[in-house]
Amino acid sequence: MRKTKPVPVFKSEAEERKFWEKHGSTDYIDWSKASPARFPNLKPSTTAISIRLPSGLLEQIKIAANKRDVPYQSLIKMWLAEKIG
Repeated sequence: MRKTKPVPVFKSEAEERKFWEKHGSTDYIDWSKASPARFPNLKPSTTAISIRLPSGLLEQIKIAANKRDVPYQSLIKMWLAEKIG
């Protein structure tokens, strides 16, 4: 077993972020004792936006979503993710 350094106590999240940007975790955490973690209910954070679309375009999107049996907003998100991915 390797001796690790104690993790400092931070006054703020910003201070902690600066620390970890400059230091590796291997000096402070014994990763040999780590075990896999599961977070089944963790959902990515989302932000609501407003976008103006021509009525005809929105109708085409809704028809395409209906053919795929998915909500139209989900289809828009899938298309956007594919485009930037």
